[in-house]
Amino acid sequence: MDREQPMTLYSKPTRTLTLDGALKALEAAIAESKRLGKPMCISVVDTGGNLLAFARMDGSKALSVISATNKAVTAALSGVPTGGAHADVELQVSMASDCRWTNLIGGIPVMVDGLILGAVAAGSGTGPEDLQVARAGAAVIEGANMFEDFVPMGAEDTGIIRGSAPDPVR
Repeated sequence: MDREQPMTLYSKPTRTLTLDGALKALEAAIAESKRLGKPMCISVVDTGGNLLAFARMDGSKALSVISATNKAVTAALSGVPTGGAHADVELQVSMASDCRWTNLIGGIPVMVDGLILGAVAAGSGTGPEDLQVARAGAAVIEGANMFEDFVPMGAEDTGIIRGSAPDPVR
């Protein structure tokens, strides 16, 4: 290595959630889930999508264990909330990522000062309920971006089914 080259050419600043941060996010998400009266599966992952904290609340859906974890991994690795990809690409992208990527609504990256620290995700409610619970978890991390301008584009809540738009007159 050329000693004249600064290390900044070969590295970048990173931060990641700690276990304590993940547990605080999990506690806040559980509290929001209880407030809604919707038992959820909640996953918190670090920057690399590795599971830090998880809870399956009594009465939540068993399959949401998988979807909540995949939502968290997707949000952490993509840096955007889940559910924002157009319905026409959902299947292709999921298959290309060995079914680890999901477009189900309810995963939100924990991003502070432009750096992704991890993600929080919830599953077992509707997409908007899952997102509300995930946001409650992310909100306990000081300075976290809440992605207030996020608009879902997937088939889950928009009614878009493989290339067709919903009927505007109902």
